[in-house]
Amino acid sequence: MAEKVPIYDNHIHMSPSGRNVDALLEFQKAGGTGLTLVTLPHPEVPIACGGDFMESYGITLDLAARARERTDLEINIAVGPYPVLIVQLAAAYGLEAAVSMMMKGMEDAASLVDSGQAQAIGEVGRPHFETSPEIAEASDRILLRGMELARENGCPVIVHCENSEGTNESLARIAGKAGLDPGRVIKHSSPPLILPEENFGVMPSIPASKVYISEALSKGSRFMLETDYIDDPSKPGAVMSVNTVPKKIKGMLASGAVDPETVFRICGEIPDSMYGRR
Repeated sequence: MAEKVPIYDNHIHMSPSGRNVDALLEFQKAGGTGLTLVTLPHPEVPIACGGDFMESYGITLDLAARARERTDLEINIAVGPYPVLIVQLAAAYGLEAAVSMMMKGMEDAASLVDSGQAQAIGEVGRPHFETSPEIAEASDRILLRGMELARENGCPVIVHCENSEGTNESLARIAGKAGLDPGRVIKHSSPPLILPEENFGVMPSIPASKVYISEALSKGSRFMLETDYIDDPSKPGAVMSVNTVPKKIKGMLASGAVDPETVFRICGEIPDSMYGRR
């Protein structure tokens, strides 16, 4: 195919104290063409009230602007209240005050989508570890509101949560309650659950390991790939190295393990449809 094959990483973080733009330059040099930049809580802005989320999102927006100046990458931005925060916020301020803060963070994230400054709400959801029933119920309330806002703004929602047997069915059920197409729910760090009976319509975003990619491709091509690169100077290369997706895709193309048409779907058509780039 004459057109350049897209190589898209659906989950990358940037940190002011990390490599930030230099990491994305490495991604581009390795062959990357686009990514979803997902906000994480920035230590520079401790969350003590709902309004603090917008200040934290501003750091992510600034990092994205700097990256766009120095790279040719297509950068889609996801902002939202990181779900694990509810545990420490509830401990410090009480559960309902924590819920109120997280809801404010969700509303402000949606406002950035509405204004065109962000393309998705995320990563939001619920803690990936066991919590009290009260925290779990509150997290689902917050996630439901996030999905309602995603429906209102015509954007996807990137979900951070546990990986268990009933996870995707649960996410699809909440999406149905919100009136959101489950196909607009992106499951971050998903196992290779590609078949409809496995994912209940939710879109899998799969860690770019050789085993996961091979299993996913054996079932189909309805998924995205991610590294969850966290840009933490104390943990270089975590969760995966920023150049992992380009290396894996180029290696598979060279070996014939995947054809260009499939790569165009995974790294082009699906991200385009998700984030409205075309």
